[in-house]
Amino acid sequence: MTSYEESYLNQRPQHLCNMCGKCCRVVYTPIPYSELLEKYKAGEQAAIDFLDIFVPYESISKAKEVDSSIVDNIIALSKIDNPNFDETRMTFYYCKYLQNNNMCGNYENRPTLCRHFPSTPWSIVPPGCGFEGWLFGRREEAKAQIRKVKEELLDLKVLESKTSDKALLAKIEAVKNKLQQRIDLFKRYGSENW
Repeated sequence: MTSYEESYLNQRPQHLCNMCGKCCRVVYTPIPYSELLEKYKAGEQAAIDFLDIFVPYESISKAKEVDSSIVDNIIALSKIDNPNFDETRMTFYYCKYLQNNNMCGNYENRPTLCRHFPSTPWSIVPPGCGFEGWLFGRREEAKAQIRKVKEELLDLKVLESKTSDKALLAKIEAVKNKLQQRIDLFKRYGSENW
């Protein structure tokens, strides 16, 4: 079985990065700042890594002064994922190591979250990011895989309707559950509509 690194991260064509620094200049996490601070104080490594690098902007308007297109893009995409999204709870951040030439002042010691960005096909990247097209392709591949899983699920439901063998029905149910779990992994990205 291939690891996450082998199946996704090592496939990322790093040459697509156009070194604009936008992904470091305006950053967002769906976890509210107050919760990140609590996790930081509790010793949670992901929160420590994030807050050791990223500094919160005082307000959304301050982040917009730096790059309103990124802020507006993140807000719009967040509202698509969740129509009840409350942008007043958002906090945007900037990397304290980003230099004027868009290079990282801590490149050799950067944490995993920086090394892995964009870490999933659903990462929100700034408009014009070199990874936009590549990420779109990966999302479409995932959607195609989920559609295939849904077809398999339908085939099992047909098979299920044609048998009364309890042992076979139990096996079908177990496989259906596994397939549904696979679909549910992508639920937050809209898999029920693919």
